[in-house]
Amino acid sequence: MKKKDRYQQVLAYFKERKPIVGTELQFGSAFQLLCATLLSAQCTDKRINEVTPALFRRYPTSGEMAQAEPEDIYEYIRSVSYPNAKSRHLVEMARMIESDYDGVLPSDPKELVKLPGVGRKTANVLMAVWFGKAAMAVDTHVFRVAHRLGLVPKTANTPLKVELCLMRDIPREDIPNAHHWLLLHGRYVCQSAKPKCEVCPFDAFCPKRLEGSKLQ
Repeated sequence: MKKKDRYQQVLAYFKERKPIVGTELQFGSAFQLLCATLLSAQCTDKRINEVTPALFRRYPTSGEMAQAEPEDIYEYIRSVSYPNAKSRHLVEMARMIESDYDGVLPSDPKELVKLPGVGRKTANVLMAVWFGKAAMAVDTHVFRVAHRLGLVPKTANTPLKVELCLMRDIPREDIPNAHHWLLLHGRYVCQSAKPKCEVCPFDAFCPKRLEGSKLQ
């Protein structure tokens, strides 16, 4: 199957079954989405959604979080991965938003990545989910699914390379949804250790399955 046909089948399936999707993270503002996305690194959305309600009640805006100390934030997020580093990043990020951006989260990805703890993936999530831009955030799920389904070549061995390939071959209007389509497929079907190939709608043309190799 040609790559173009592969993309068409994958995108057509998701458009029909899940035309509109969004992040599973819970938030009430751009700042809260940024916090939740930062916290979700190497952690499950379920866990983040368990800790952020209390965190956001106490620190709903960057102005209020900027007044906190890392140890204050730590008490709310101690059950997530790397709580010490994330507590520090949240406070430093909030203070920089207040001091450098007058309390308004920047809508330019080049400015977003200047914030402590914010990398390209997190910035792309903000751009796609909050600002509605054609941005492709590549996390471990998207990276894995893109390779397993043959959407990107083996030489696309970094998140940035995968991002650029997907951005080139997915229609611009589908990019914000495509991130969630691939992510959720990886989270619930094409899982890392035990992929559920028996219920995968792409099993008939999955390169990994057709070549008879072990999924990894």
